[in-house]
Amino acid sequence: MVFFALTSVFFGGTFVGAKAGLTAVPPLLLLGLRFDVAAIVLGGYVLWRYSPSALRPRTRDDLVGILATGFVAVGVTNALIFVGQQYVTSGVSSIITSLNPILTPVFAAALVADEELSRQGAFGMLIGLVGVALVVSPDPAQLMGGAILGKVLVFGAAITGALGSVLIRWADSDLSASIRTAWGVPIAAVFVHLLSAHADESIASVVWTPTAIASIVYLGVFAGGVAYITYFTLIDTTGVIRANLVFYLVPVIAALGGWLLLGESITMVAIVGFFVIFAGFAVIGSEELTYRELERSMNQFAS
Repeated sequence: MVFFALTSVFFGGTFVGAKAGLTAVPPLLLLGLRFDVAAIVLGGYVLWRYSPSALRPRTRDDLVGILATGFVAVGVTNALIFVGQQYVTSGVSSIITSLNPILTPVFAAALVADEELSRQGAFGMLIGLVGVALVVSPDPAQLMGGAILGKVLVFGAAITGALGSVLIRWADSDLSASIRTAWGVPIAAVFVHLLSAHADESIASVVWTPTAIASIVYLGVFAGGVAYITYFTLIDTTGVIRANLVFYLVPVIAALGGWLLLGESITMVAIVGFFVIFAGFAVIGSEELTYRELERSMNQFAS
C-alpha cells in the first residue's frame, strides 16, 4: 500500500515537474537529464545495499528483465509520451495514457499464466477510466479530432508501457527490482539522449534557472529513482495488473499538484471524477486477483 501511494504521488508529480522544466529545457533533453539523475541515484543505492556478486546479471531472464525495464517500460514509453505531448493537450494525453491498465490484462493473458482478471475486476477498471475522463475533462473536439500523430504516439506509449511491465513479469528474473532498474535506467538514458541529439536539441539551449534545476532534481530523484524502485517492486510483488492501476491515480495527483503549485483550477466535475476513480478501486479491491507465489516474491524483495 505504501509503495502504491508513493508511486502514484511521484509519477503524478511528473506532470508538474515537467511542465515547470519544459520552460527552460527541450523535451527529450529534459527526459534524458531525468534519466541521468535517476541512474546516479539508483546506482548509488544498489551499490550501498547489495554485494557486488548480487549485482551481476547471470541468466537470459535477467537480461530480458533489464531490457524490458530500461528500453521498453522506461525508455521507449517515456520518449513516446514526451514527443506525443507536443501535438496533443495534456488532458487528451492523460486519457490515452490511462488505457495502460486496460491493455495490461490483454498482454498478461498471452504471456503470464499466473494472473487473471475477472469480470468484476474489468468492470472496476472501466469505472476508473471513466473517473480519469471526468478528472481530465478534455475538449471533445480535441479528443476526437486534432493531430493524429500525437495521439498515435501517446497510444503507442500506453501499449509499450503495458507490454514492458508484462515482459518484466514474463522474464521472471532472479534480480531484485532495484538492481534490475539500476541496470535498465542507464539504457533508457542512452536511448533518449540519442533521440535528443537526432532532434537537434542542445545542452547549450538550456536556461539554468532555479526552476529548471529543481525540475530536473525532482524528475530524476523522486519521479525517477524512488518511483521506479517502488513501481517495479509492485510489479514483482503484487502482479502487473494491480501495479498498473497507479496510472488511474496519476491524473488525480497531477490535478492536485497543479492546483497547489501552479495555481490551476479544479472543477466540480474533476472532484466527482476523484470519487469515481476511488469507486473503481473499491470494486477491484473487493475481490482477489489470482497471483502465483505472491508470498515468495515478497520474501525475495525483503531479502
